[in-house]
Amino acid sequence: MNISDCRNFNDFRKLAKKKLPAPIFHYIDGGADDEVTLRRNTSAFDDCDLIPNILASVGKPDLSTTIFGRKIDMPIFLSPTAMQRLYHPDGDKASARAAEKFGTFYSMSTMANNSIEEISNISSGPKLFQLYVHKDKSITDDLLDRCKRSGFDGMCLTVDTLVAGNREKDHRTGFTTPPKLTLNSLLSFALRPLWVLRYLTNKKFELSNVIKKTDKGTNITKSVIDYINEQYDPKMNWKDAEYCVKKWNGPFALKGVMSVDDAKRAIDIGCTAIMVSNHGGRQLDGSRSPFDQIKAISDAVGDRLEIILDGGVRRGTHVLKALAAGAKACSFGKMFLFSLSAGGQQGVEHLLKMMHDEINRNMILMGCKNLSELNSSKLIYRK
Repeated sequence: MNISDCRNFNDFRKLAKKKLPAPIFHYIDGGADDEVTLRRNTSAFDDCDLIPNILASVGKPDLSTTIFGRKIDMPIFLSPTAMQRLYHPDGDKASARAAEKFGTFYSMSTMANNSIEEISNISSGPKLFQLYVHKDKSITDDLLDRCKRSGFDGMCLTVDTLVAGNREKDHRTGFTTPPKLTLNSLLSFALRPLWVLRYLTNKKFELSNVIKKTDKGTNITKSVIDYINEQYDPKMNWKDAEYCVKKWNGPFALKGVMSVDDAKRAIDIGCTAIMVSNHGGRQLDGSRSPFDQIKAISDAVGDRLEIILDGGVRRGTHVLKALAAGAKACSFGKMFLFSLSAGGQQGVEHLLKMMHDEINRNMILMGCKNLSELNSSKLIYRK
Protein backbone atom coordinates (compact mmCIF):
# COMPACT_ATOMS: atom_id res chain seq x y z
CA MET A 1 0.00 0.00 0.00
CA ASN A 2 1.20 3.51 -0.90
CA ILE A 3 -0.03 6.97 0.09
CA SER A 4 -1.95 7.22 -3.17
CA ASP A 5 -3.93 4.13 -2.14
CA CYS A 6 -5.20 5.75 1.09
CA ARG A 7 -8.88 6.65 0.94
CA ASN A 8 -9.80 7.02 4.61
CA PHE A 9 -8.59 7.11 8.21
CA ASN A 10 -8.16 3.35 8.43
CA ASP A 11 -5.94 3.30 5.34
CA PHE A 12 -3.61 5.96 6.79
CA ARG A 13 -3.56 4.12 10.11
CA LYS A 14 -2.70 0.80 8.46
CA LEU A 15 0.17 2.31 6.48
CA ALA A 16 1.51 4.18 9.52
CA LYS A 17 1.48 0.98 11.55
CA LYS A 18 3.70 -0.68 8.96
CA LYS A 19 6.26 2.13 9.15
CA LEU A 20 6.41 3.02 12.86
CA PRO A 21 7.95 1.09 15.76
CA ALA A 22 5.25 -0.10 18.15
CA PRO A 23 5.88 2.41 20.99
CA ILE A 24 5.53 5.34 18.59
CA PHE A 25 2.52 3.96 16.74
CA HIS A 26 0.67 3.28 19.98
CA TYR A 27 1.50 6.76 21.30
CA ILE A 28 -0.61 8.11 18.42
CA ASP A 29 -3.20 5.36 18.49
CA GLY A 30 -3.92 4.99 22.18
CA GLY A 31 -6.13 6.69 24.73
CA ALA A 32 -6.60 6.76 28.49
CA ASP A 33 -7.74 3.84 30.66
CA ASP A 34 -10.27 1.67 28.77
CA GLU A 35 -10.40 4.08 25.81
CA VAL A 36 -14.16 4.55 26.12
CA THR A 37 -13.91 8.27 25.43
CA LEU A 38 -11.46 7.70 22.59
CA ARG A 39 -14.03 5.54 20.80
CA ARG A 40 -16.95 7.83 21.68
CA ASN A 41 -15.23 10.83 20.11
CA THR A 42 -15.96 9.36 16.70
CA SER A 43 -19.07 7.25 17.34
CA ALA A 44 -20.91 10.34 18.65
CA PHE A 45 -21.29 11.56 15.08
CA ASP A 46 -23.45 8.50 14.33
CA ASP A 47 -26.17 9.65 16.73
CA CYS A 48 -27.54 12.26 14.35
CA ASP A 49 -28.35 12.59 10.65
CA LEU A 50 -27.88 15.29 8.04
CA ILE A 51 -30.96 16.64 6.26
CA PRO A 52 -30.22 17.77 2.68
CA ASN A 53 -32.17 20.22 0.58
CA ILE A 54 -32.55 19.50 -3.14
CA LEU A 55 -32.45 21.65 -6.29
CA ALA A 56 -30.49 24.37 -4.53
CA SER A 57 -28.32 25.39 -7.52
CA VAL A 58 -25.19 25.16 -5.40
CA GLY A 59 -22.53 25.21 -8.11
CA LYS A 60 -19.16 25.53 -6.40
CA PRO A 61 -19.70 25.93 -2.63
CA ASP A 62 -17.68 28.42 -0.62
CA LEU A 63 -15.82 26.44 2.05
CA SER A 64 -13.94 29.37 3.57
CA THR A 65 -14.26 30.62 7.13
CA THR A 66 -12.35 32.95 9.46
CA ILE A 67 -10.76 31.88 12.74
CA PHE A 68 -8.04 33.49 14.87
CA GLY A 69 -8.25 36.53 12.62
CA ARG A 70 -7.27 34.66 9.46
CA LYS A 71 -9.43 33.54 6.57
CA ILE A 72 -8.86 29.87 5.75
CA ASP A 73 -9.92 28.01 2.63
CA MET A 74 -11.78 25.21 4.39
CA PRO A 75 -13.19 24.67 7.90
CA ILE A 76 -10.55 22.19 9.05
CA PHE A 77 -6.98 22.50 10.32
CA LEU A 78 -4.18 20.48 11.91
CA SER A 79 -4.33 20.14 15.69
CA PRO A 80 -1.18 20.86 17.68
CA THR A 81 0.69 17.60 18.24
CA ALA A 82 3.98 16.93 19.99
CA MET A 83 7.23 15.47 18.68
CA GLN A 84 6.34 15.17 15.01
CA ARG A 85 9.88 14.12 14.04
CA LEU A 86 9.12 10.77 15.65
CA TYR A 87 6.69 10.12 12.82
CA HIS A 88 8.67 11.53 9.92
CA PRO A 89 12.11 13.21 9.81
CA ASP A 90 10.63 16.41 8.32
CA GLY A 91 8.24 16.69 11.28
CA ASP A 92 6.61 20.07 11.77
CA LYS A 93 8.18 21.43 8.60
CA ALA A 94 6.18 18.94 6.53
CA SER A 95 2.96 19.75 8.39
CA ALA A 96 3.41 23.52 8.13
CA ARG A 97 4.15 23.40 4.40
CA ALA A 98 1.18 21.13 3.71
CA ALA A 99 -1.19 23.34 5.70
CA GLU A 100 0.04 26.48 3.92
CA LYS A 101 -0.48 24.83 0.53
CA PHE A 102 -4.11 24.14 1.41
CA GLY A 103 -4.74 27.55 2.94
CA THR A 104 -5.36 26.45 6.50
CA PHE A 105 -3.80 26.57 9.96
CA TYR A 106 -0.73 24.68 11.05
CA SER A 107 -0.57 24.34 14.83
CA MET A 108 2.67 24.01 16.79
CA SER A 109 3.01 22.19 20.11
CA THR A 110 5.19 23.43 22.95
CA MET A 111 6.82 19.97 22.64
CA ALA A 112 7.70 20.37 18.96
CA ASN A 113 10.99 19.17 17.46
CA ASN A 114 11.31 22.29 15.34
CA SER A 115 11.53 25.74 16.85
CA ILE A 116 9.04 28.58 16.61
CA GLU A 117 11.57 30.53 14.56
CA GLU A 118 12.30 27.68 12.14
CA ILE A 119 8.64 27.28 11.23
CA SER A 120 8.10 31.02 10.94
CA ASN A 121 10.95 31.17 8.43
CA ILE A 122 9.57 28.44 6.15
CA SER A 123 5.84 29.21 6.25
CA SER A 124 3.83 32.36 5.75
CA GLY A 125 0.56 30.48 6.19
CA PRO A 126 -1.77 30.76 9.20
CA LYS A 127 -0.05 29.55 12.38
CA LEU A 128 -1.37 28.69 15.84
CA PHE A 129 0.74 27.88 18.91
CA GLN A 130 -0.28 25.49 21.68
CA LEU A 131 0.86 26.73 25.07
CA TYR A 132 1.22 24.88 28.37
CA VAL A 133 1.70 26.65 31.69
CA HIS A 134 4.94 25.33 33.16
CA LYS A 135 5.99 25.29 36.78
CA ASP A 136 8.83 27.51 35.60
CA LYS A 137 6.77 30.51 34.52
CA SER A 138 9.71 31.97 32.59
CA ILE A 139 9.19 29.20 29.99
CA THR A 140 5.60 30.32 29.44
CA ASP A 141 6.62 33.97 29.07
CA ASP A 142 9.44 33.05 26.69
CA LEU A 143 7.13 31.06 24.42
CA LEU A 144 4.56 33.85 24.27
CA ASP A 145 7.19 36.46 23.44
CA ARG A 146 8.85 34.35 20.74
CA CYS A 147 5.53 33.55 19.06
CA LYS A 148 4.65 37.23 18.99
CA ARG A 149 8.00 38.16 17.43
CA SER A 150 7.69 35.34 14.90
CA GLY A 151 4.28 36.40 13.66
CA PHE A 152 2.09 33.55 14.88
CA ASP A 153 -1.57 34.42 14.36
CA GLY A 154 -3.17 32.79 17.37
CA MET A 155 -2.49 31.15 20.69
CA CYS A 156 -4.26 28.26 22.38
CA LEU A 157 -3.69 27.34 26.00
CA THR A 158 -4.19 23.66 26.74
CA VAL A 159 -6.10 23.38 30.02
CA ASP A 160 -6.90 19.66 30.26
CA THR A 161 -3.38 18.33 30.89
CA LEU A 162 -2.51 19.45 34.40
CA VAL A 163 -1.35 15.88 34.93
CA ALA A 164 -0.97 13.12 32.36
CA GLY A 165 -3.84 10.71 31.74
CA ASN A 166 -3.36 7.00 32.36
CA ARG A 167 -2.17 5.94 28.90
CA GLU A 168 -1.63 2.26 29.50
CA LYS A 169 -0.24 1.54 26.03
CA ASP A 170 2.59 3.98 26.71
CA HIS A 171 3.36 2.20 29.99
CA ARG A 172 3.43 -1.18 28.28
CA THR A 173 5.62 -0.12 25.33
CA GLY A 174 7.97 2.04 27.38
CA PHE A 175 7.45 5.11 25.19
CA THR A 176 9.91 7.89 26.08
CA THR A 177 11.24 11.20 24.79
CA PRO A 178 13.73 10.82 23.23
CA PRO A 179 12.94 7.22 22.24
CA LYS A 180 15.01 4.42 23.73
CA LEU A 181 15.24 0.70 23.12
CA THR A 182 13.82 -1.68 25.70
CA LEU A 183 13.52 -5.44 25.73
CA ASN A 184 9.84 -5.08 24.90
CA SER A 185 10.42 -2.77 21.93
CA LEU A 186 13.70 -4.07 20.50
CA LEU A 187 12.10 -6.36 17.90
CA SER A 188 9.67 -3.68 16.76
CA PHE A 189 12.52 -1.21 16.10
CA ALA A 190 14.62 -3.91 14.42
CA LEU A 191 11.79 -4.72 12.00
CA ARG A 192 11.61 -1.06 10.88
CA PRO A 193 15.18 -0.32 9.75
CA LEU A 194 14.20 2.67 7.61
CA TRP A 195 12.71 4.45 10.64
CA VAL A 196 15.86 3.66 12.66
CA LEU A 197 18.16 4.86 9.86
CA ARG A 198 16.27 8.12 9.49
CA TYR A 199 16.27 8.71 13.22
CA LEU A 200 20.01 8.10 13.58
CA THR A 201 21.11 10.08 10.51
CA ASN A 202 18.93 13.17 10.88
CA LYS A 203 19.17 16.11 13.24
CA LYS A 204 19.42 15.18 16.91
CA PHE A 205 16.04 14.72 18.58
CA GLU A 206 15.19 17.64 20.85
CA LEU A 207 12.27 19.57 22.27
CA SER A 208 13.33 22.64 20.34
CA ASN A 209 11.12 25.25 22.01
CA VAL A 210 12.20 24.51 25.58
CA ILE A 211 15.73 23.13 25.19
CA LYS A 212 17.33 26.33 26.45
CA LYS A 213 15.25 26.09 29.62
CA THR A 214 15.36 22.35 30.40
CA ASP A 215 17.30 19.27 29.27
CA LYS A 216 14.46 16.95 30.22
CA GLY A 217 12.96 15.22 27.20
CA THR A 218 16.05 16.01 25.11
CA ASN A 219 19.26 14.97 26.89
CA ILE A 220 17.51 13.43 29.87
CA THR A 221 15.22 10.62 28.74
CA LYS A 222 11.72 10.78 30.19
CA SER A 223 8.46 9.01 29.63
CA VAL A 224 5.99 11.52 28.25
CA ILE A 225 3.81 10.91 31.30
CA ASP A 226 6.70 11.78 33.64
CA TYR A 227 7.62 14.82 31.55
CA ILE A 228 4.09 16.22 31.80
CA ASN A 229 3.85 15.54 35.51
CA GLU A 230 7.24 17.13 36.23
CA GLN A 231 7.08 20.17 33.93
CA TYR A 232 3.46 21.34 33.75
CA ASP A 233 1.84 23.23 36.60
CA PRO A 234 -1.00 21.18 38.18
CA LYS A 235 -2.08 24.29 40.11
CA MET A 236 -2.90 26.26 36.95
CA ASN A 237 -6.06 28.32 37.44
CA TRP A 238 -8.21 30.97 35.76
CA LYS A 239 -5.85 33.75 36.83
CA ASP A 240 -2.99 32.00 35.04
CA ALA A 241 -5.13 31.67 31.92
CA GLU A 242 -6.17 35.34 32.06
CA TYR A 243 -2.51 36.35 32.44
CA CYS A 244 -1.66 34.47 29.22
CA VAL A 245 -4.63 36.01 27.38
CA LYS A 246 -3.58 39.55 28.34
CA LYS A 247 0.11 38.99 27.65
CA TRP A 248 -0.66 37.60 24.19
CA ASN A 249 -3.14 40.39 23.40
CA GLY A 250 -4.47 38.74 20.26
CA PRO A 251 -6.69 35.86 19.10
CA PHE A 252 -6.66 33.36 21.97
CA ALA A 253 -8.37 30.03 22.65
CA LEU A 254 -8.64 27.72 25.60
CA LYS A 255 -8.11 24.15 24.39
CA GLY A 256 -9.90 21.55 26.47
CA VAL A 257 -13.14 23.36 27.29
CA MET A 258 -15.99 20.86 27.72
CA SER A 259 -18.63 22.61 29.83
CA VAL A 260 -21.01 25.50 29.22
CA ASP A 261 -19.86 27.24 32.40
CA ASP A 262 -16.21 27.13 31.34
CA ALA A 263 -17.11 28.43 27.87
CA LYS A 264 -18.84 31.42 29.46
CA ARG A 265 -15.90 32.04 31.75
CA ALA A 266 -13.54 31.94 28.76
CA ILE A 267 -15.43 34.96 27.41
CA ASP A 268 -15.05 36.75 30.75
CA ILE A 269 -11.23 36.48 30.69
CA GLY A 270 -11.01 37.76 27.13
CA CYS A 271 -10.75 34.62 24.99
CA THR A 272 -11.85 34.91 21.38
CA ALA A 273 -12.20 31.15 20.81
CA ILE A 274 -12.45 27.79 22.52
CA MET A 275 -11.39 24.36 21.33
CA VAL A 276 -13.97 21.88 22.58
CA SER A 277 -11.67 18.95 23.22
CA ASN A 278 -10.91 16.07 25.58
CA HIS A 279 -7.33 15.73 24.32
CA GLY A 280 -8.26 12.97 21.90
CA GLY A 281 -9.57 10.72 24.67
CA ARG A 282 -6.10 10.63 26.20
CA GLN A 283 -6.84 12.30 29.54
CA LEU A 284 -10.12 11.69 31.41
CA ASP A 285 -11.70 8.46 30.24
CA GLY A 286 -15.47 8.47 30.60
CA SER A 287 -15.77 12.17 29.77
CA ARG A 288 -18.10 13.50 27.09
CA SER A 289 -17.06 13.66 23.46
CA PRO A 290 -16.57 17.09 21.88
CA PHE A 291 -19.43 16.55 19.45
CA ASP A 292 -21.79 15.65 22.31
CA GLN A 293 -21.11 19.08 23.83
CA ILE A 294 -21.01 21.36 20.80
CA LYS A 295 -24.72 22.16 20.60
CA ALA A 296 -25.11 23.01 24.28
CA ILE A 297 -22.05 25.26 24.25
CA SER A 298 -23.09 26.93 21.00
CA ASP A 299 -26.61 27.56 22.32
CA ALA A 300 -25.12 29.18 25.43
CA VAL A 301 -22.45 31.44 23.94
CA GLY A 302 -23.70 32.06 20.41
CA ASP A 303 -21.26 34.03 18.30
CA ARG A 304 -19.39 35.51 21.25
CA LEU A 305 -16.72 32.82 20.78
CA GLU A 306 -15.31 30.96 17.81
CA ILE A 307 -16.10 27.33 18.64
CA ILE A 308 -13.70 24.73 17.30
CA LEU A 309 -14.42 21.03 17.58
CA ASP A 310 -11.21 19.11 18.23
CA GLY A 311 -11.30 15.32 18.23
CA GLY A 312 -12.92 12.32 16.62
CA VAL A 313 -13.20 13.71 13.08
CA ARG A 314 -12.66 11.05 10.43
CA ARG A 315 -14.90 12.14 7.54
CA GLY A 316 -16.11 15.24 5.74
CA THR A 317 -19.63 14.46 6.96
CA HIS A 318 -18.35 14.70 10.54
CA VAL A 319 -17.21 18.25 9.79
CA LEU A 320 -20.60 19.15 8.33
CA LYS A 321 -22.38 17.76 11.39
CA ALA A 322 -20.10 19.71 13.73
CA LEU A 323 -20.71 22.95 11.85
CA ALA A 324 -24.46 22.36 11.78
CA ALA A 325 -24.36 21.84 15.55
CA GLY A 326 -22.61 25.17 16.10
CA ALA A 327 -18.87 24.80 15.50
CA LYS A 328 -17.04 27.23 13.23
CA ALA A 329 -14.25 24.81 12.31
CA CYS A 330 -12.81 21.40 13.21
CA SER A 331 -9.28 20.28 13.97
CA PHE A 332 -7.81 16.80 14.10
CA GLY A 333 -4.56 15.26 15.30
CA LYS A 334 -4.62 11.48 15.19
CA MET A 335 -5.66 11.30 11.55
CA PHE A 336 -3.08 13.80 10.38
CA LEU A 337 -0.28 12.13 12.36
CA PHE A 338 -1.04 8.84 10.66
CA SER A 339 -0.86 10.60 7.29
CA LEU A 340 2.44 12.27 8.28
CA SER A 341 3.84 8.91 9.40
CA ALA A 342 2.71 7.25 6.20
CA GLY A 343 4.11 9.79 3.76
CA GLY A 344 5.55 12.98 5.23
CA GLN A 345 4.41 16.22 3.60
CA GLN A 346 2.93 14.27 0.68
CA GLY A 347 0.88 12.23 3.13
CA VAL A 348 -0.51 15.30 4.91
CA GLU A 349 -1.31 16.95 1.58
CA HIS A 350 -3.09 13.78 0.44
CA LEU A 351 -5.19 13.82 3.62
CA LEU A 352 -6.06 17.51 3.32
CA LYS A 353 -7.07 17.11 -0.32
CA MET A 354 -9.17 14.07 0.57
CA MET A 355 -10.94 15.97 3.34
CA HIS A 356 -11.42 19.05 1.16
CA ASP A 357 -12.98 16.94 -1.58
CA GLU A 358 -15.27 15.17 0.89
CA ILE A 359 -16.48 18.43 2.40
CA ASN A 360 -16.96 20.01 -1.03
CA ARG A 361 -18.88 17.03 -2.41
CA ASN A 362 -21.09 16.74 0.65
CA MET A 363 -21.86 20.46 0.69
CA ILE A 364 -23.24 20.06 -2.83
CA LEU A 365 -25.21 16.99 -1.78
CA MET A 366 -26.58 18.95 1.18
CA GLY A 367 -27.67 21.84 -1.05
CA CYS A 368 -25.48 24.34 0.83
CA LYS A 369 -23.71 27.17 -1.00
CA ASN A 370 -21.62 28.27 1.97
CA LEU A 371 -20.87 27.20 5.52
CA SER A 372 -23.38 29.59 7.07
CA GLU A 373 -26.16 27.50 5.53
CA LEU A 374 -25.10 24.60 7.74
CA ASN A 375 -27.28 25.19 10.78
CA SER A 376 -29.49 23.29 13.21
CA SER A 377 -32.19 22.85 10.56
CA LYS A 378 -29.79 20.55 8.69
CA LEU A 379 -29.36 18.14 11.61
CA ILE A 380 -31.67 15.80 13.46
CA TYR A 381 -30.69 13.78 16.52
CA ARG A 382 -31.81 10.20 16.93
CA LYS A 383 -33.68 9.37 20.10
